[in-house]
Amino acid sequence: MLERPATRLRLRGVDHSARPTWKLRETVEFYRDKLGLPLVHVISARGWGPATHPDFLHFFFDSGNGSTIAFFYYLGSDQPEALEGRAAMPPLPDDHVFDATHTAWLVDSEEELKDWKRRLEAEGLTVSVETTHEVIESIYVRDPNGYFVEITRKLRPLNAIDAADAALTLRAALDAEDAADAEGRRVVAIDEIWTRKSTLLDSDGGHAAAVSIFVPRLEEFASLTRAARGRGDCTVTALDTHDRIDAAGPVEFQRRALGLKPAVWYGLFTGGIRGRIEIFDRDRVVIAPAA
Repeated sequence: MLERPATRLRLRGVDHSARPTWKLRETVEFYRDKLGLPLVHVISARGWGPATHPDFLHFFFDSGNGSTIAFFYYLGSDQPEALEGRAAMPPLPDDHVFDATHTAWLVDSEEELKDWKRRLEAEGLTVSVETTHEVIESIYVRDPNGYFVEITRKLRPLNAIDAADAALTLRAALDAEDAADAEGRRVVAIDEIWTRKSTLLDSDGGHAAAVSIFVPRLEEFASLTRAARGRGDCTVTALDTHDRIDAAGPVEFQRRALGLKPAVWYGLFTGGIRGRIEIFDRDRVVIAPAA
């Protein structure tokens, strides 16, 4: 029997990422001189394909581990008005759609991350504060086009619990979108996905707590489970990959007491919840029984 293509084919890593630039000199100076990435290849060509395709340069910088980051510079073309002024914007995700497109480079240690922050600031660039996103800590800067550049360090390796939790999250999200589509609406609140995920983790309906919080058994969320164990109004039950916190009435947690950075705090219920989030601000969350 012939082997199915899906079992034979395997992607072997990123060769390159690419995006357009309208600032040739500044882009070369940023990536080659400020980030220290060697310029390794340039394609210079007549425009081909559609008649509107301009002549172009396609230039590549070595971005490590056999990969490159590349830019298209279209001769004689004008930068879109929507990009005007983006390079001068602070490295904050003010435009979540545009800023979702970015490249992250890996460093080995906290010391190296801080050294990069100092180096980039010495180049006159505005650099973000160190931001913790569950399994990584990063700094951000904008390149001459306004694209985010991220430098990051791993806080821990990913493991089987990460993979299991990820599969549950996406299954809950797809189920929620299918249900919403059938009702002629869209999913706009993450709470809906968290609620669906809780039903996947408790598929047998084996308990009837008014409030339940499912916590992946991972280091970044461990303080939530520890806090619940120390309370008289909560019980904690170990499941296969998650811990389940149960309560009969409203429960409140505070970010600083849990020792969490904001980027982790806002994903506190990624494991799933049963109940209704009454308050969820930067420092305090209250979950009450569903109405």
